[in-house]
Amino acid sequence: MYAVMETGGHQYRVTPGEELLVEKVAGEPGLEFSLEDVLMVVEDSGDVLVGYPYVAGARAVATVVGQERGPKILVFKYKPKSNYRRRRGHRQNLTRIRIERIELPDSIDA
Repeated sequence: MYAVMETGGHQYRVTPGEELLVEKVAGEPGLEFSLEDVLMVVEDSGDVLVGYPYVAGARAVATVVGQERGPKILVFKYKPKSNYRRRRGHRQNLTRIRIERIELPDSIDA
C-alpha cells in the first residue's frame, strides 16, 4: 500500500516504514502526528482511491525522527552597469519523519 500526501506545499509518495525529509514540522523526536492531506491511496489489491482534492477520512500517521537543516543555497542579485551586487545564503529548516501507517476510513463512498 502506498499513498500520495501533501505537506509543506510539496507532494510525496509514501509507504509505511519509509523515512523522508519534509518542510519543518514543530515537534520533538519521537512525537507521533497525523498528516490529513492524503491525495491518493493505492491498496495492495490494486484498488485506487483518488480524492477530490483529498481522500475523506484517510490519513498517514508519522513519527518525528529529527530536526535538520538543508543545504546552503546562495542567492545572488546583480544589475549590470550600476555596481549593484548582493549575495545572500539560505538554509531551509527540515524535519525527518518516518511513516508508521496509512489509515483508511471504514466505509468509503465510491
